[in-house]
Amino acid sequence: METFNPDPKPGRVVLPLVLIGMIATTYTFINRVATNNDLDIVAEETPSETIAEEVVVEDTSTTTTTTTLPVDYVQYLEEISAEKIQATELGKDVLEANDNWDEKTVTYQEAKDEFRAFIATAEQFVITVSEPGPPNEYANLVTSHEELKTLVNLVYEDTVELLAGLESSDTGERRANALDSFNTNLDQFINKIVEIVASATSS
Repeated sequence: METFNPDPKPGRVVLPLVLIGMIATTYTFINRVATNNDLDIVAEETPSETIAEEVVVEDTSTTTTTTTLPVDYVQYLEEISAEKIQATELGKDVLEANDNWDEKTVTYQEAKDEFRAFIATAEQFVITVSEPGPPNEYANLVTSHEELKTLVNLVYEDTVELLAGLESSDTGERRANALDSFNTNLDQFINKIVEIVASATSS
């Protein structure tokens, strides 16, 4: 005769009991291992890395200062710049002619003709520099221009003295002194023009 089982699924009671027993056994085993080996069970913490974002601020602002000179002001600067070139060429020619005479590579008459030509060139140069000059409303240019006129007249006088020194009966001292004066005055004339242009363009 068959025995009747009121629970058709007896595993529903047994399975939870088995799981409880396994958990208890595992817990007991881990605690025993930790105790016997003097181990500390520490929960691992993962350090969090903080990245600071570097922000670069680029300064794109620029300051530009533009100075615009009046047209007639610029024209005057161009005129005296051209005169500076003429003065430089005159100085080279005078020096070359004087060296030629010292080295006797030219005749006395050829040297006299060259020195007379320098007088004519310097005389014309005085007119070129003197007129028309800067506009009267620019007081700084007017003052500087007067200095240029004084210097260019001295250069002219030096060319006259150079010829007189060539024709002198001395041994060349008068001509040498005239040449020194010519070079000094011509250099001051050129430097004054450089100063005027630099002052105008830098202000």
